[in-house]
Amino acid sequence: MKYNFAIDVRDLTLDIINKLELNHIEIDQIHFIRSNGTKSRYVLARIHTLSKILQKSLNMKPNYVIEVISERYDTYSDTEKEKIIIHELLHIPNSFKGGLLPHKNIITKKIINKLHKKYLEVK
Repeated sequence: MKYNFAIDVRDLTLDIINKLELNHIEIDQIHFIRSNGTKSRYVLARIHTLSKILQKSLNMKPNYVIEVISERYDTYSDTEKEKIIIHELLHIPNSFKGGLLPHKNIITKKIINKLHKKYLEVK
């Protein structure tokens, strides 16, 4: 696997955070990576976080990393990329304490499409 900083993903994510007023997300504590060479067949993007024990032992605030899988993410249209990023942002809880929310009833296509529509209206 190869990893590179993803400035384009950062810019898109910051735009989405601002337009959707996701004020619980600490912008300076979210990072962006583009990976290449995954063996995963279906993953477009992932969100990572440090465990509570690592945060505590390293004396760090919660940090999140959005990783986009270059082989898949880069082939999608801008609209689909926006929806992918919205999906990943929905995993971040309002508490912003380093945890991740599951998909169950929180991250659905209906919710993603509703937020994407709102995002486009603010453009």
